[in-house]
Amino acid sequence: MSSSDSVSLSMSSSESIKSGRSRGRHVEEESSSSGVMVGGIPMETVREVREDPLEELAESNWPAKGGYGWVATDVHNQSSLFWLSRLLNSQLNCTPVIAKGVSGGIVSLERVSAIDRVCHGQERATKNFFYMYMCHFSQLHVRLPMDDFTMGVLRSLNVAPTQLHPNSWAYMQAFRVLCQSLYLQPSPYAFIYFYDTRPRQSTTWLSLISRPNISRLVAFSQSFKHFKDGYFKVVVKEEGKSHFLNVDESTKFPFSWTRTPSRYKDMGTDELSAGDNEVVETLMKFTNKLPTKGLIRVYNSVHPIIDIEGARAWRDQEEGRVIASTRQGEGCEEDEGCITRFGADTIINSIDGMEAYHIVRTMVEFGRNS
Repeated sequence: MSSSDSVSLSMSSSESIKSGRSRGRHVEEESSSSGVMVGGIPMETVREVREDPLEELAESNWPAKGGYGWVATDVHNQSSLFWLSRLLNSQLNCTPVIAKGVSGGIVSLERVSAIDRVCHGQERATKNFFYMYMCHFSQLHVRLPMDDFTMGVLRSLNVAPTQLHPNSWAYMQAFRVLCQSLYLQPSPYAFIYFYDTRPRQSTTWLSLISRPNISRLVAFSQSFKHFKDGYFKVVVKEEGKSHFLNVDESTKFPFSWTRTPSRYKDMGTDELSAGDNEVVETLMKFTNKLPTKGLIRVYNSVHPIIDIEGARAWRDQEEGRVIASTRQGEGCEEDEGCITRFGADTIINSIDGMEAYHIVRTMVEFGRNS
């Protein structure tokens, strides 16, 4: 694959400006944006989006890859918009992919060819790669590299990232926020306990099915649309191997679609470790289902949920104040939080005096209004 096909994560901003012919894109850390100085004033740099190169257009005439009869027809027939580099570059210009504090050089984001399909494996690949959907980053706030919890869930389900339906990814993202807000360690089996899976004979996207009276999260969307044609390649670079590969060079999660996703049905608490049981027992105390979409919004709040870890320094200050304020605040409907009238410090200072439900409720409301 030529360098023009890839989205470079190590090219400097100045180099990209000097080279008007380059179709690469430099992805900065989420916490910063690329730019140049013009007359002493910092200006944001937007990567050039050019016409479709002839070699990319010619790929549409290549013969289709065979050997994927085990995959459902709608999956195998679905091409990606991102076989055109200009479309991928344009989308990545406004979509963070790399986590804060992580070098952009761990991966290269690359377009697919016109005949690549999301279910295809690593045939003839010289470097390890996996596919991701753009909605993972733009709507579900996934960031690379994945954490141990996420990779553990993919391993336990025996699925590649794009093989797990986005609604199920949303459950996973919300579950992490929920655990962090309650000072719990999210784990794959504690998460999977709340769901069943029913893999199909013709392999398609795997969905997590909420167990009646057990699941504590509402679906992100009743019909998650317009994601199937938005996949692209994430190629692991030398600098990023430790994030995605084990010491023996095996992958930390399935990079390609598998024929045998794991089947789970009515998992019992006796199958869980002591730590997993603690997580499950705590979450089972919630009497109402929580909004998955609202929990994911917390990732975008000014003070992310993880910052609550500093709350214990202020324990015993204003216990229960936020609960009373959110319920009795002027102009608020019953049980609706008016969190914008109170600063983040109020929430943080009160966190230890709140019941589990109100901790999460407060953070969901704060994330929505930030």
